[in-house]
Amino acid sequence: MLTYDVAIIGGGLAGLTAASFLAREGQKVIVLEKSKRLGGRAMTNDKNGVLLNLGPHGLYLSGDAANILTELGIFLPGGNATKDVHIHGILNGSVHVIPTDFSSIMSSTLLSWKAKFMLSKLIVKIMKLNVSSIPEVSLKEWGDAEIPDPMVRHIFYSICRLTSYTNAPTLQLAKPVLKQVKRSLHAGVLYVDGGWGTIVQKLKTQAEARGAEVVTNKNVTTIEHHDEYQIIQCSDGTTIHVPNCIIAAPPKEAMNMLNGAEHTSLRLWNEQAIPVTACCLDIGIKKLPNPQHQFAIGIDQALFFTNQSRAAKLSEDGISVVSIAKYHNPMEELNVNADKKQLESVMDLLHPGWRKEVVVQQFLPKLTVSYDFPHVKRKRNPGPSIPEMKGIFIAGDWAGHEEVLADAAVASGKRAALEILHVNEMVLAKEG
Repeated sequence: MLTYDVAIIGGGLAGLTAASFLAREGQKVIVLEKSKRLGGRAMTNDKNGVLLNLGPHGLYLSGDAANILTELGIFLPGGNATKDVHIHGILNGSVHVIPTDFSSIMSSTLLSWKAKFMLSKLIVKIMKLNVSSIPEVSLKEWGDAEIPDPMVRHIFYSICRLTSYTNAPTLQLAKPVLKQVKRSLHAGVLYVDGGWGTIVQKLKTQAEARGAEVVTNKNVTTIEHHDEYQIIQCSDGTTIHVPNCIIAAPPKEAMNMLNGAEHTSLRLWNEQAIPVTACCLDIGIKKLPNPQHQFAIGIDQALFFTNQSRAAKLSEDGISVVSIAKYHNPMEELNVNADKKQLESVMDLLHPGWRKEVVVQQFLPKLTVSYDFPHVKRKRNPGPSIPEMKGIFIAGDWAGHEEVLADAAVASGKRAALEILHVNEMVLAKEG
């Protein structure tokens, strides 16, 4: 039987963040990852020297994840993806410049003069917005009340899809999405050299340097809760005995591995979770047929195209990495074949002749972007502790409070780690 202070189940951003915080404070930590690679959705695939993230990835420069990584002493190479780039919009099968600053607003063919003035006011309002003052309403309720012009509303919702990777305005809470939009306008988004695998590797290296043990191909089958300790069983027969356990796995997996979970808050968190998925096509391409089209969003379609190599180094021989994604509506049925044809037709529109330039590609028909997000049907924010089971904690992109995506994963990992450290301090103070 192996003994540690904390076992962390899941070697994605949340689990590795928690490990780094705990190991920094002298906790004996083990991270157990069931697959042969760390990172989860943050892993990067190397295809003949071309580095492909799982769909388009950007780190908000003033977001929770970026701030927490800086706090941990992790600094990332890369470039600002939103600096000096025109955003194009796709509407009715045509490509237009999306107005995001004064000059592009004035030259836009999408808007009337009245609408241009209205969009300018909206951008200024969001830049100055006190996000904490926004009521607990859906994104659609906020947008419909604040934006009378239909085209300005369409542009607003397309930007919200872009920043939240979610196509569910009637479900999404307005506050977290507006926080992301404000961050993108203020500081921009980092595209990481080497892909998001760079973040995963840096977190792993730092956690191990501080004494954490990180193990792959270690599948946890059951967690048995006791008042003062937890017993973790792995499929290879390994047994681990710990006072504290962080489950940094999706909610359904957490339910399946934790004995007695149906009698805890985890059951509610699992039931209220609404996973977000997307269809993605990632391409290594010799050159872009139309260099003007570096960044495009759908106005009447839930689409996003970006040239990630515009700001990040993702190959050694000049191959560019581009990604195009369709955000699924969680309330609608999927059609994988239709989705792929749609992505390819948008590539035809933006970059005619692109197929002749392709070096490598990967198609992800149903990528889970996030296992939950802040929405109007949520009865309670998940975690970090499971109140009914002392010593059991949760983390992951689904365990965000007012954070989304990677910000939620990293912030929840920190929350779980700090909660364990706080409980330890209280026990020591009581014993002292």
